Amino acid sequence: MRIKPFASLAIVLALSTSAAAQEWTEFASPEERWTCTFPGAPTMTESTWTSQFGAVLPARVYSGPPGPAKYTVTVVDYNPIKRLLVEKSLSCPPATETCQGIHDWGLGYWKNDLRGAVVFATSKFLQRDAKLVNLMANFADLVAGQEVQLTNNADQSRTFASINMHDNRLVILEATVPKNYPPPTIF
Repeated sequence: MRIKPFASLAIVLALSTSAAAQEWTEFASPEERWTCTFPGAPTMTESTWTSQFGAVLPARVYSGPPGPAKYTVTVVDYNPIKRLLVEKSLSCPPATETCQGIHDWGLGYWKNDLRGAVVFATSKFLQRDAKLVNLMANFADLVAGQEVQLTNNADQSRTFASINMHDNRLVILEATVPKNYPPPTIF
């Protein structure tokens, strides 16, 4: 029976053609100062992000359509960080480390929270039940950041993430694709 190999090949070609034929569209958010290519139009949900020093910041999560691969862009607005952490430091008991008001303590804690936002977001990926494949510095349109690649130990899916800070906005692009899927380089 020589039909089986041809039937298998036809199924593989049909599946790869439908995945490759997926329509990708460029989506831009001018007010948040980012752009990205999504597999279809993303949906946006309001959310929050808790910073390293405990400030609850407004965030938006843009998600691609449901399917075997998951695409999200999370944008965290760090503009309120100074106000939030200064208010927090004013409620500290006197003479505690976070209330001394010198260097980066107390009133200045927000500076380290802002400076370390990319590293903090990167650490969230490293805490997952996954194997680190690659961690490196990267640039997206001349904006410095981090790139992370992980392999999920349970299902062998792969996660690719890019984390950048621009104009007090933390932008986290994350794509998770199933085992044997092509890397989401277009995203």
